[in-house]
Amino acid sequence: MENDKTNPQDAAMEKELDGVPEEFLDKGDADGADDDGTSPLDEALGRLKDDLEAAKQEVLYAKAETQNVRRRMEKDVADARAYAATGFARDILSVADNLTRAIEAIPAELREEERLKGLVAGIEATQREVEKVFAQHGISRIASKGLPLDPNQHQAMMEIPTDEAEPGTVVQEMQSGWMIRDRLLRPAMVGVAKKPD
Repeated sequence: MENDKTNPQDAAMEKELDGVPEEFLDKGDADGADDDGTSPLDEALGRLKDDLEAAKQEVLYAKAETQNVRRRMEKDVADARAYAATGFARDILSVADNLTRAIEAIPAELREEERLKGLVAGIEATQREVEKVFAQHGISRIASKGLPLDPNQHQAMMEIPTDEAEPGTVVQEMQSGWMIRDRLLRPAMVGVAKKPD
């Protein structure tokens, strides 16, 4: 008669196991092993380990991508700071050109005249100040005269027949060239030597 009654422990255990997936339940084998010798618990543990390993890899990839994005952003910010004055510098170059032309246009005899000494000194001081400000912002003049033509920095405007320089050498500068740090701001417009006909 006791066999007909359900053991209260079994009932409590069934209530506990209610809702647990079948793969985690012991099917009644002595050791819970399948035909191949692995238990469902071992299989589930293996799948969880694989999932954990895949998640670790995804986290590593996400960290690497985040680092790459951060580095790119830092480089973009540094470039923006370094080259922020590019547009303004390009515009102000014409002012520097005009100051240079003004100084070059003053004949030597007028430079010594008392009435013009102050004017000449003022224009020269202004030019020095412009060049000083350029230097503070990494803007530098491109050397050209006497150097071989560099298509990355010089723009050849004409060829000048001469025996005094090797062909391809810059012999005349019509307009100065300028760099901002390591970037070209404006190429130097030059005349290049060629062999006379």
